[in-house]
Amino acid sequence: MTTRRILVAYASRAGSTGGVAEAIGRTLAEGGAQVDVRHMNDVEDLEQYDAVVAGSAIRGKAWLPEALEFLRAHRHELRRKPFAAFLVCITLAMPMAAGHEEFVASFMQDVRALVKPVSEACFAGALDYSKVPLMPEGIQLRVLSVASQTPPGDYRDWDAIRAWAAGLGPLFGAASSGNAAGLGASGHVLSMAL
Repeated sequence: MTTRRILVAYASRAGSTGGVAEAIGRTLAEGGAQVDVRHMNDVEDLEQYDAVVAGSAIRGKAWLPEALEFLRAHRHELRRKPFAAFLVCITLAMPMAAGHEEFVASFMQDVRALVKPVSEACFAGALDYSKVPLMPEGIQLRVLSVASQTPPGDYRDWDAIRAWAAGLGPLFGAASSGNAAGLGASGHVLSMAL
């Protein structure tokens, strides 16, 4: 069996999503794949990859503009390859998050409109005021943090991230062999350019 080459591409503002992408890449590499983890701005061509995982931080209830541009620019090629998507959103760390999973999952709508993933995941991120410019995002983030009683901290669930990544291998194999029909979203080498 040929070693699969997988791209894990991400867009991040404060580094939290990059860390999630690294963990996904490491898990895929442990499963035997050759993996490149790259910021989306550093990816020009997808031809060399057998599968793609793409993820973005969430701002304003949407993927970052550069992440959506990446999907638009490569949508035809992504539709021909196994593709999985994840998002990182601090809303999932907030005390009321239990009632908002469906709301956060709706932030994937723009992604689904461009390319249908064989798997999706939504992860909580990290909250670090020092990594966000004060105006305007920093002020909004601080107000939301105080109002929701969510103090700064790292809320990423590494076990859930690794478990989702480990499940991608079989899905990518099924998708590439033409068995992707019916695969739904599931919420739940390493070369890095960070």
